[in-house]
Amino acid sequence: MKDYWHSVILEKDYCNGCTHCLDRCPTQAIRVIDGKARIIESRCIDCGECLRVCPFHAKGAQVSTLETLNKYKYKVALPAISFYGQFGLEHDMNTIYNGLLQLGFDDVFDLAHAAEILSIYQKKIIQETTANKPLISTYCPVITRLIQIRFPSLIDNIIRLESPMEIAARFIEQKLSDAGMKREDIGIFYITPCPAKITSIKNPIGLTHSHIDEAISTEEVYYRLMKFIDKIEVKRQIQCATGKGIGWGRVGGQSIAMEIEDYIAVDGIEEVIKVLETMELGKLNTLDFFEGYACVNGCVGGPLNVENTFIGKNRIRKHVKNYDLAKEINVDMPLKAENMAWDSPIEALPIFKLDTDFRKALEKMAQIEEISQILPGINCGACGAPTCRVLAEDIVNKKATIARCVVLQMQQGDKDEPSK
Repeated sequence: MKDYWHSVILEKDYCNGCTHCLDRCPTQAIRVIDGKARIIESRCIDCGECLRVCPFHAKGAQVSTLETLNKYKYKVALPAISFYGQFGLEHDMNTIYNGLLQLGFDDVFDLAHAAEILSIYQKKIIQETTANKPLISTYCPVITRLIQIRFPSLIDNIIRLESPMEIAARFIEQKLSDAGMKREDIGIFYITPCPAKITSIKNPIGLTHSHIDEAISTEEVYYRLMKFIDKIEVKRQIQCATGKGIGWGRVGGQSIAMEIEDYIAVDGIEEVIKVLETMELGKLNTLDFFEGYACVNGCVGGPLNVENTFIGKNRIRKHVKNYDLAKEINVDMPLKAENMAWDSPIEALPIFKLDTDFRKALEKMAQIEEISQILPGINCGACGAPTCRVLAEDIVNKKATIARCVVLQMQQGDKDEPSK
């Protein structure tokens, strides 16, 4: 298996050894050792929770910058659908998209249009599928990765269609190639609201390779645009999506676009985990569709966005109305189901498995239970592990010793002190 590339990185020089990230990591991928946080890469799903909560800005995301445009002769921007929620409604989205041309892009594609066309194919699959319900959206790569490592029994429920950004990138790639342009001269840039989307470009799930070349944070593009936002020259009509596609920028948008009723839309990684646990128990088998988002309010809440998630959500809701949710979708992209589908299988990555040998796994489980009984069970995080049970697992896997438990050391010290 090839090495997995992560967009979330740790800047150790800024780390102060606090436990904010330790407490919030949904896959227990962080330890604090010798006063510095460490990320266990095999467990990291690039959700960005650590970026969001770190008070010392010691976590970051590996993104390209606008200077990267100079590497390519023809540059195409794919702004995330959540881009609609970043600017006040006094700024027309077509004007904003034209501003990207002034930043150095040669073309801009309204990604919400790809989303609304994808909605048509998703709805068709849901209507035709009788097995493996509910079907699970792949729009949030954090959730897909989470299923790989924590809920592998649900892999067959994942819908086998790619995300709007990949579908749009394939279309652009083919269109420019047909026009006689060399692929190496083309740079397709995704303007991303979160680190997980960057990771999905470097390590695509369900694809042999991504059709996107670079990812730039929404934050960088936003601040560059704001410098001349009132002086943008509108040269062409770029915005083309209806409210159905724009709604994908917030939680529940996919299901509304598909006009289905039996769905669950969940935001916030902890709440998503609770629903997936219920799903794994077979309690939601009659449900048609599940869309889950690691970020609160969906992609508009991504950690690489600028605007407050609730303000962004409100703006997208208004955009959905302004661009007419009921308007008929203009299916002008030559997209077919076969070039929306995955071209490679998705693998289970059960990193929480104690051992491949079942007998040894049982032995380790018994050891973990025994050590857990010794530990205080207060989950203080002072040992550098998120909980006492995780410390017990680390001890059994020889990645820590029981001496790391500060509380036990203090209790032992109290016993050793001579009584007065």
